[in-house]
Amino acid sequence: MLAIIDYQMGNLRSVQKGFERVGHAAAITSDPKILAQASHIVLPGVGAFADAIAELKRRDLVEPIREFVASGKPFLGICLGLQLLFDHSSEDGEHEGLGILAGDVRKFQVPAEYKVPHMGWNQVQFRHQAPIFRGLASGTHFYFVHSYYVVPSDPAVIDGEAAYPDLFCATVWRDNLFATQFHPEKSQRDGLQVLRNFAELK
Repeated sequence: MLAIIDYQMGNLRSVQKGFERVGHAAAITSDPKILAQASHIVLPGVGAFADAIAELKRRDLVEPIREFVASGKPFLGICLGLQLLFDHSSEDGEHEGLGILAGDVRKFQVPAEYKVPHMGWNQVQFRHQAPIFRGLASGTHFYFVHSYYVVPSDPAVIDGEAAYPDLFCATVWRDNLFATQFHPEKSQRDGLQVLRNFAELK
């Protein structure tokens, strides 16, 4: 069973519909027992980091997420769900994240001609090409909406980069853990391929 974590901070139905379109049912749940039984978990997210981590704590989801990642089963973070995996965010103050990956979440500091949030289609250049990008070429366009980006302490976990205008981490991969700053569910055919690839991981 593929499970999407419900903590009232994501476009849950859009992610669920994305998986359904590629032939995979996905349950939306905040029940830790159901999450523990899942074969795959997705942590989506839209909104503020502090509110998101507070909701995860309020629903007693922090340890179930950590335990699932440690179990070796496939885990996918999307947008804010990527940022929450890291140690720390400076969004509207200083906030601790899940601490699954070492590093920080920082706000874009860009030239005046660039708008924040970074919104729209952008190319992702793959470093290693994680299994969730099987069948997709480096330089594929995906859809982004974000004002903050992650800076991993270990560059080896960076799997893909995009430019705005400087390079930033667009995807991470460590063993069974995958996460994207972009929204696969909003990225049309290529985004749906990412969801299909993730759902078919063993």
